[in-house]
This record gives sequence, structure tokens and C-alpha cells, in this order.
Amino acid sequence: MMLLNLLPSSSVTLSKPHHKYLTNSPNLVSRTSFSHQIRVKDSIFNKINNQPSSQICKSSNFFKTPYGFGDFGAKPTTSLIAKSASETGQDLTPDGEVEKKSNKTLQLAIVFGFWYFQNIVFNIYNKKALNIFPYPWLLASFQLFVGSVWMLVLWATKLQPCPKIDKSFIIALLGPALFHTIGHISACVSFSKVAVSFTHVIKSAEPVFSVVFSSALGDTYPISVWLSILPIVMGCSLAAVTEVSFNLGGLWGAMISNVGFVLRNIYSKKSLQNFKQVNGLNLYGWITILSFFYLFPVAIFVEGSQWVPGYHKAIASIGNPSTFYLWVMISGVFYHLYNQSSYQALDDISPLTFSVGNTMKRVVVIVSTVLVFRNPVRPLNALGSAIAIFGTFLYSQASSKKKAAVEKKD
Repeated sequence: MMLLNLLPSSSVTLSKPHHKYLTNSPNLVSRTSFSHQIRVKDSIFNKINNQPSSQICKSSNFFKTPYGFGDFGAKPTTSLIAKSASETGQDLTPDGEVEKKSNKTLQLAIVFGFWYFQNIVFNIYNKKALNIFPYPWLLASFQLFVGSVWMLVLWATKLQPCPKIDKSFIIALLGPALFHTIGHISACVSFSKVAVSFTHVIKSAEPVFSVVFSSALGDTYPISVWLSILPIVMGCSLAAVTEVSFNLGGLWGAMISNVGFVLRNIYSKKSLQNFKQVNGLNLYGWITILSFFYLFPVAIFVEGSQWVPGYHKAIASIGNPSTFYLWVMISGVFYHLYNQSSYQALDDISPLTFSVGNTMKRVVVIVSTVLVFRNPVRPLNALGSAIAIFGTFLYSQASSKKKAAVEKKD
């Protein structure tokens, strides 16, 4: 492939009294007559027979590359020149498409790898911090604060282009940011009361709420979508009944989180239709900033009086303040990073691929947290979790077919 790319872009200079045959175009020989091809070849080979190969190397541009590989003086020159004279302009598009597809697959694997890794790290250190400092309102506010600062730094340093916004954009974001705040704080409350694995099993029921709320607002779904949510309901119910760390507050937190994120998605489609020029990362950045201003004042009201004694208790239990600070900082940074990766993935892949990836992400997170925290898992609980996640996968397949049918109809 390298020779095919290098040779056609060169030229052969035989000598000053002779003509100069350019081979810039890969289709040059194919456009000449057969007799002209013979004359080109005869002229080149006569020149080779009359000059030493070292002199040919010096006077030819075939052996110079733009990639710093130097001269190929030790290579047989006859075969290279003969190949350049008989080049017929092969179509390199299939190879280029294969290479492009391979690069895209690699990029997708890297994006998903970072997404999964960041999500696992967030869930582990978020739970570690909540175990010794059970104040989810403050921790959730801090995570939004870290994300806000992160985006402001990216915009200030121009590492991420700052979108041009106006008052109408901020107004359109108020609703989605509010529901994002509800979804985030509810999930943090759930994490503080039950095992991380249980929260994620309940959060896998998000498609159920999506179908119900969207149907109430006038959307219609085929029977396959409705059937796909049945195993989700059954699996989540079985997992909840058999959960060792069951807590009603943790269950309701995960359920309310599902409602918040579903309403955020529905509201975003309606209110942000006229702002499609804002990419996913910038959109999430502004949602994070607005969510912080929503949440922090409420957090002070709900549990502000408990933060100072809770902090001293946490330091006393862990013994090393820097360890606690590190856990809190990691939870904040990786909360933003995994959400940033998911929004960037949405810009590059189809909704179906994202849904399947999100389903598998829950499996990876559940297994990872069970191994790290050694949570006891009953066989029926594991079965219920598996059924719920499998139902989520079926939903992603069925809903993608619905979207494809709608797009084809339009």
C-alpha cells in the first residue's frame, strides 16, 4: 500500500535531451495508446542499461519519500520503474474504506472503554465516600460543582469551543436542567442507602418510565416495545424482593431518578429543537452549571446543619483526612468524565448502539461493585437482575426498529 501511494506521485527524469514522462496521475498509462506504453518502457529500460544503478538512484525521484524512509538504493530499481510505467490506476477506495472502518471501530472501542472505566471508578469512590459521610446532597452538589469548573476551564482555554448562547437558550435549558438535578440527587440518595448494584438494577427500569410517560404525551409504540418492558418489570420486582440490603428510601430514590432522567430526555426533545448547533458536550456543560445552582441552595436547607459534625465523624472513622478528600475529588471528577464520554458517544454513534452499550455498562458496573464491596447476592436476586437487564436489551432493539420505521416514513 505504501509503494502504491508513493510511486504514482513521483516523476522520472531520463536526461536533459530526452522528454520527461510524468507519472503524477495513476491513470496516465491507461489513457495512452498501447504503442506509447511500449515506447515509454523501451526508453526507460534503455536508459537503465546505459547507466549504473547508483546514478539512476541519484537522478530519480522514485526513491524519495515524504515519510523520512530515505533512499532505497539497495533495492532492485528495475522492478520499481517497470511497475511505475505499467501502473494502471487501481482503485484504492475499498482499502481506504476498510482502513477508515477499522479506525472508527477502534475509536468506538476506546470511547466505550473510557466510558465504562470512568463509570466504574465513579460508582466505587462515590460509594466509599457515602459510606463514611452519608450526606448525598452535599456530595451531589460537589460533583456538579466540579463538572461546572471543568467546563469553564475547557471553554476558557479554548480546548472546547464555547457555544454562542443567548437568553432563549438558557430559558430552554431550565426544564431539562431541573429534571437532571432531580435524577442526579435521587440516584445519590439511593446510593447512600442501598448497594450500588441494587440501585443500578432499579435504574435499568428507566425504559418502562420512558414508554409510559411518552405514551401519556401522545406517542405510540408497537406491541414489541410493550412486551419488552414486561421482563424489566418482572426482573426488577424479583431483585427488589430478594435484595439483602433492601431499603425503601433507596428503592424510591432509584425510581425517582428514573422519572427525572426520562422527563429530562422528553423535555429536551421539545425545548431544544432549535439549538441543534450546540453539541452534546457543551449541552451537558450548561445543564451541569444550571443544575448546580438548582441543587446547592436546597442541599444547604436539607442537610447543611449536619455537614460539620458529619465531617468530623468521617475523619475520625477513616483516620486520614487526605484519603477522604481524595475519594470525594475522584467521585466528582469521574462523575463528570463518564457523563462527558456518554454525551460524546451520542454524537458519534447511533441511538441503538448507545442503548446496547448503556445496557452492557450496567452489567459491568454491577459485577464490578459486587466484587469490590463483596455484597452478598442471592441466586434469585442475580436471576432478577439478569432478567431486568435482558429486558432492557430487548427494549433497545424494539425501540430502534420503531425509530427506523418512523424515519423511513418521514
